Amino acid sequence: MPSDAAHDHADPRRLRHLGEFSGLADIAAAQRGLFPPPGPRLSERARDVLGVLDLTASSVRTERTWTSGDLSGEEVSWDVGFGPRTRAYVLRPREAGGAALPGVVALHCHAGMKWAGKEKIADGPQGPSPEVARLRAAIYDGRAWAGELARRGFTVLVPDVLGWGSRRIPLADMPENVAGAPGDDPGLGEADRYDAAAGRYENVLAKYCTVLGTSYAGVVAGEDLAATAYLRSRPDVGPVGCAGLSGGGLRATLLGAFDPGVRAVAVVAMISSYRDLLDGYVARHTWMLYPPGLSRLCDLPDLVACAFPRPLLVWYAEHDEILPPSGMRRAHTMIAARYRSSPREYTGVFAEAGHAFGLGAQERVFGWLSSHLDAGGDVPR
Repeated sequence: MPSDAAHDHADPRRLRHLGEFSGLADIAAAQRGLFPPPGPRLSERARDVLGVLDLTASSVRTERTWTSGDLSGEEVSWDVGFGPRTRAYVLRPREAGGAALPGVVALHCHAGMKWAGKEKIADGPQGPSPEVARLRAAIYDGRAWAGELARRGFTVLVPDVLGWGSRRIPLADMPENVAGAPGDDPGLGEADRYDAAAGRYENVLAKYCTVLGTSYAGVVAGEDLAATAYLRSRPDVGPVGCAGLSGGGLRATLLGAFDPGVRAVAVVAMISSYRDLLDGYVARHTWMLYPPGLSRLCDLPDLVACAFPRPLLVWYAEHDEILPPSGMRRAHTMIAARYRSSPREYTGVFAEAGHAFGLGAQERVFGWLSSHLDAGGDVPR
């Protein structure tokens, strides 16, 4: 029996970016059973399909510490078993001392910028580069939101992950036609030149992950799970949640699905049903969103809803240029259905906003995290 996906595309309309080959969607849906209702043990089965790696943040060390205004900062690093050491910022209110505060894993976005990772959402002692400042102005209303969240009474961990920042792939390791292309602007700075190459290299990296029996999403999730376990191990951390925009929201989704110890999950401007992405919305997203085989197991909102019964916030941007409104509405309906027995634990927000995590959204998420992780206490705010 054809799945719901086939019925969605049984009309003669052409799918943008498939054109006269649009019938592929109907044939695949009929023969491959796409987007079935989620069955039992979805988290376990999805973890296997994604090939999530079992990684550990080992040999943790502190690289440097600093204070800036009302914040204290620490740069830590660890080894996950391959590649250069992962570097991460740990940010806390300066006056908190050694008190245990609720923790948040703040997950940086994709945004086509891989030269920087954690720096996109958190300041180190030097402050942002011009490229990072430009990105923050475009999608974060200029704010380094991880630091602002720390000021509200949290221990905030901001880790790099495979492909970004301290974990970026050197140009020398990329194929020549990827590291440099004839159309690249010779006037670009080092960071922008790298990002152009890294965008092309993501296709290569995704191929390697697939051949190696995992997926880009599976490796990233493994690294984020290791980072989250490290945060929980710290004596200055209580209950832990996570939050992120776009690609960071996808990372938060995977943490919520695969780590039951994550107490609260906030996903901003990332969630649509897969089936609604088919009409022209596939191309602009990262390979992390498309792990091979997941669409035969569930639809994306089903994976988001694996956070049940823990608190979940999903922010839907009504004017998001890379996510379809129909897919966001479908996602909200699906997630709300999963949370039917605990409706107060799911917050779906439809906002008059684009693909961004602006000040209004940040304040909403900060307050939500505070209410579910009991932040504040005696820390000045």
